[in-house]
Amino acid sequence: MNPLRLTDNRLPSAKEASTVAKRTKSALKANRQNIKRREQNRQMRSRLRTALKAIRASLDAKDLDGAKTALNDTVSLVDKMASKGIIHKNTAGRYKSRLSARLRTAPA
Repeated sequence: MNPLRLTDNRLPSAKEASTVAKRTKSALKANRQNIKRREQNRQMRSRLRTALKAIRASLDAKDLDGAKTALNDTVSLVDKMASKGIIHKNTAGRYKSRLSARLRTAPA
């Protein structure tokens, strides 16, 4: 099994993780850390996409109160991702700017 392509949301076993190029202790540990970080980053990006969809759905349904609360949660999530380096800081600013502009121009 290729450790880069896990389809069932789990970390690879020791046997699967041992398919790295180098077999030193430090290389194996670095591989374990990369696998764990990659999975955490994937989960955060998934949470972001879900949050963005929720805001857009609230705006399309003309639910401004729901959109405002969702926007606050999403802005917090975007800032957290940018600070951890999962997304670029300019990308985070672009997301926040576009969402807030769309909320401002939404009909009441």
